[in-house]
Amino acid sequence: MIKTFIVAIVLTLMTSCCFAQYQRLIDSLRFELTKAKHDSSRALIQTELFKEYRNTKPDSSIYYGQQAFTQLQNAKYFASQVPMLNDLSVEFRTQGNVGKSMEITFIGLKIAEEMHDLQNTANCLNQLGTTYMLSLQDYPKAIQFFRQSSKIFRELQDDEDNAYMDLNIASAYRRNSQLDSALFYEQKAYATFKELGIVAQIPLLFLQMGATQSGLGNYPLALEYLNEGLRISMEENNDFFNSVAFFRISEVFQTMKKQDSCIWYAQKSLEVANKINFKQQILDATTLLAKLYESRNIDSAYYYVKMSKTANDEINGPAKKLELQKTITDELERQRKAEADRRAYQTQFKQYIFLTGLGIMIFIAFILYRNNKQKNKANKVLEDTLSNLKSTQSQLIQSEKMASLGELTAGIAHEIQNPLNFINNFSEVSNELLDEMKEEIDKKNYDEVKSITDDVKQNLEKILHHGKRADAIVKGMLQHSRTSSGQKETTDINALCDEYLRLSYHGLRAKDKSFNAKFETHFDSTLPKVNVVPQDIGRVILNLINNAFYAVTLRHSKGDDSYQPTVWVSTQKLQNEILISVKDNGPGIPDSIKEKIFQPFFTTKPTGQGTGLGLSLVFDIVKAHDGEIKMQSEIGQGTEFSIQIPEK
Repeated sequence: MIKTFIVAIVLTLMTSCCFAQYQRLIDSLRFELTKAKHDSSRALIQTELFKEYRNTKPDSSIYYGQQAFTQLQNAKYFASQVPMLNDLSVEFRTQGNVGKSMEITFIGLKIAEEMHDLQNTANCLNQLGTTYMLSLQDYPKAIQFFRQSSKIFRELQDDEDNAYMDLNIASAYRRNSQLDSALFYEQKAYATFKELGIVAQIPLLFLQMGATQSGLGNYPLALEYLNEGLRISMEENNDFFNSVAFFRISEVFQTMKKQDSCIWYAQKSLEVANKINFKQQILDATTLLAKLYESRNIDSAYYYVKMSKTANDEINGPAKKLELQKTITDELERQRKAEADRRAYQTQFKQYIFLTGLGIMIFIAFILYRNNKQKNKANKVLEDTLSNLKSTQSQLIQSEKMASLGELTAGIAHEIQNPLNFINNFSEVSNELLDEMKEEIDKKNYDEVKSITDDVKQNLEKILHHGKRADAIVKGMLQHSRTSSGQKETTDINALCDEYLRLSYHGLRAKDKSFNAKFETHFDSTLPKVNVVPQDIGRVILNLINNAFYAVTLRHSKGDDSYQPTVWVSTQKLQNEILISVKDNGPGIPDSIKEKIFQPFFTTKPTGQGTGLGLSLVFDIVKAHDGEIKMQSEIGQGTEFSIQIPEK
């Protein structure tokens, strides 16, 4: 018991040391939020604030989470909306608002299903299972959702998330007093986490195993598991698991009839649960404390009974139950309506097929019947019709061209009008100044002539500035108009790589005269032409090359005179694929972030220099071409991105 107390006290002290650093991080994020202008940047910062506030200020966490979701909607980043909804669902459930939690999860599930996003669909099913298990105590229903989620994760070959599903299934079985089944799924999850090498990073694993061993009567082993789970969650500053761990340890001591230890840990659980407004844990802890103090101190018992009643009303009050019932009823109605619509569509589609087939048969019979008598007349009608169609087609094509040209011209004219106004105004002023100069020359007032000359020179500089601005606007509009058609074309990949390599190099040189890097190409001369969308693949190549040049420039800025920044671009023909490789000798990518580099909004560049969307778009474009992108990196040696595209 003494050892357990010491572990808990030491870990508690560890968390207080991080408070100042945590507050500085919060202040920095809030300051960056005031400067962010774009929806994507604001969403990224608000998401970080949402995560940082989760363990300290739940109301602030929910506020920033809802704001981030709104920004993601505005930016139309659908894939990023569902994870945010799932996180918000957890926050609402933790605070006892089960109806709102389920409503948000159902919204996320609908978005994920409409996008055919299996990963996020599985995550939403997991959230529903967790709500049914923790809040509604409907364990068979929870297991049903967990199994659906697990099935998707197996299809995705996502071993880690599948292991978490095994752990959740074990928890549902344990809560349903099916300890043998719980033990089986725990051991299965443990084996997977051990194979992945992340056993020591999963507090939930040890808390679950501790609870099961307690149910089996193995109290020393249960305390060993629970203390290990508490240690990990303390190190991660995860107050949700901290509160659960303290409470489960108190339950073990209650079973062992060690009431002093039981009270201490129950109070610690209540303290942490109050900190994060974890309603269900507040209810569990106060209920246990009221029972423990019943025979010790009637005032304390009464105090905890009142707290327990308040928490229970907030979670299970009539209004909450009505809200929850309405949410479930609405979702069932939505599913029923969706199924009815699907069946109605199928029936209508079959009717259309039947009527279309019948109409075609009648039409063919009529044509065959009338063919001999009206052959010449029919041919004449067909010729006239074809002529009219061709004429109409030509008119439509010309109309479309003129409409597109009109839109582009109007856009350029609107954007360029402002700098042209400046140019005209400064030109008129300069003319007037030259007239004044002539008068002053006649008066031989050369000091005033020099002053006017300076004014004319300044005006000419402003005319030049706005002229360049107008030129940039025209180029930007033209570049914007070059949208991808989405049509695949037979493309010379070697020529495409060479074009975008030089475009990237000279573009960076134009922006930064001090930029200097070496590049080498190794193109496979036997490489066949392949069918791709050239604009999209060009964007992929340009993005990777820009990142490579950025990496070598970053390393060169460290001041190593012996370092020669170099970028290599190569192509190679494989058996049924082609390989495009972009390699640099930059600083390399740390192992801790390798798994994140393709995620939206993740960037290693300073604020304002990157949105974190470049590699995410690269990943999506390569996948759209049925290709695969791989990354190899070593600290101090450099990074290589390889793209494999099917040859077809």
